Amino acid sequence: MKSRTRVLAATLSATFLLTACNAGSSTDDPTDAGGVTDGGSGTAAPGGEDMVRIGLVAEPASLDFTTTDGAAIPQALLYNVYETLVKVDQSGEVVPALASEWTVSEDGLTYTFTLEEGVTFSNGETFTAEDVVSSFQAVQNDWTVSLKSQFDIIEKVEAPSDTEVVVTLAHPSNTFLYSLTTRVGAIFDSNSVEELATRPIGTGPYTFGEWNRGASISLQRNSDYWGEEPYFDQVVLAYFDDATALNNAMLTDGVDVVGTVQAPEALSEFESGDYEIIEGTTNGEVVLSFNNSTAPFNDLRVRQAARHAINHQALLDTCWDGRGELIGSMVPPTDPWFEDRTGDYPYDVEAAKDLLAEAGAEGVEVRLRIPTLPYAQSCGPVVESMLEEAGFAVTIDDLEFPAAWVEDVFTNADYEMSIVAHVEPRDLGNVFGNPDYYIRYGTPELRALLEEADAGTEEQQIAKMKEAAALVSQDAASDFLFLLPNLIVADPGITGLPQNAITESFDLSQLARE
Repeated sequence: MKSRTRVLAATLSATFLLTACNAGSSTDDPTDAGGVTDGGSGTAAPGGEDMVRIGLVAEPASLDFTTTDGAAIPQALLYNVYETLVKVDQSGEVVPALASEWTVSEDGLTYTFTLEEGVTFSNGETFTAEDVVSSFQAVQNDWTVSLKSQFDIIEKVEAPSDTEVVVTLAHPSNTFLYSLTTRVGAIFDSNSVEELATRPIGTGPYTFGEWNRGASISLQRNSDYWGEEPYFDQVVLAYFDDATALNNAMLTDGVDVVGTVQAPEALSEFESGDYEIIEGTTNGEVVLSFNNSTAPFNDLRVRQAARHAINHQALLDTCWDGRGELIGSMVPPTDPWFEDRTGDYPYDVEAAKDLLAEAGAEGVEVRLRIPTLPYAQSCGPVVESMLEEAGFAVTIDDLEFPAAWVEDVFTNADYEMSIVAHVEPRDLGNVFGNPDYYIRYGTPELRALLEEADAGTEEQQIAKMKEAAALVSQDAASDFLFLLPNLIVADPGITGLPQNAITESFDLSQLARE
């Protein structure tokens, strides 16, 4: 095995893809306590009955998800500070949020939303339909991230009254309503959008408190919240540099909850103690990404060889303590069109060697450029060893996350292989349907299937999405290492924690203490 090339100093972050590069925050009122301070990593305020401290390893580098692809920002702010017209509950159902009800025209082109009344933003401004109109138009006109394409289907957004919004689509879409549950559906105060990176203002159950950069973000109970008042007066999201520090904080009462366990093998530390352990599922497909636009992975045979070279069960057992699920595709079991595709490329080193020989690529040199994220750092050397046994010559480059990895791999596609977890819900089309996305796939055949799935009946959607997932897998557009588990450790008595992490949000509104 080749020695690993250290490109930048490792800073363990999280299971979540793509945080931002600019930072800063402030309160709604400059006279309020809050704002940006500098602090040591992973510090949290002393605990108390009215506070809950959640340990994470994915500090946002900015608070503006309109200009930065990433999951760490909506993890903290979506459903908590910012709300959407509709949201996803723990069963995966779309349920009311800022919209109390909605109707869809018979032709599937017109969505009419009735809004909750008496809702205000955290700066005191009244929430009206015009805020929905401006928020949706901003996605189309001002957002710069790739997810904005989900609103390309919107033809117009109108506000017949302060409590009614009418959205007209260019054609029927099975995915439109679901997309409103994600960050693109977040509703902003139309008068405060110039300060999204530093001054989050929403209608949610919590308001933004203080960002102690490098350490924590605090959220305060919204005393004027229109819905059910949250239990905790304050939630502290404490960020840690690595999994060991986070576990130690839990063991020494530095936090009340480990929100994302990043060292599954360490769960035994908590199993014999007075802790609650939650193990569920996520949307987080850990993908061995191939750059389909450049040698050697522009050759199908090389991609197939790489898939045959990976012993997925052995890899999962070795680098993630056997916790997680093998799925073989970009579709988690919680999606309606899931099929187990682990049999498409069974582990077969000899088949991998034969394919490399057929492609004239024995000993081909490739860079495995991985972010400094726990699962990637743990699984990278295992992948390297398996690929080298099949005849690849692999060099691992560790890229600081987010800055270096986002710049080199995600933005410039300067890589042959990478490992990253894609956690956005129902993201097969976003990741593989766009030829300009960093994987550089997006074939016409796949795009046609995705369009047919979106415009058809519910049954047609499921059938076409299964075809799309099969195409991506069989064409070896990437390899799918495993699905991340949702692993949470908490003090006993903390209730309302999510069994499954199937949305972009760590929804804090249901948390309470018995």
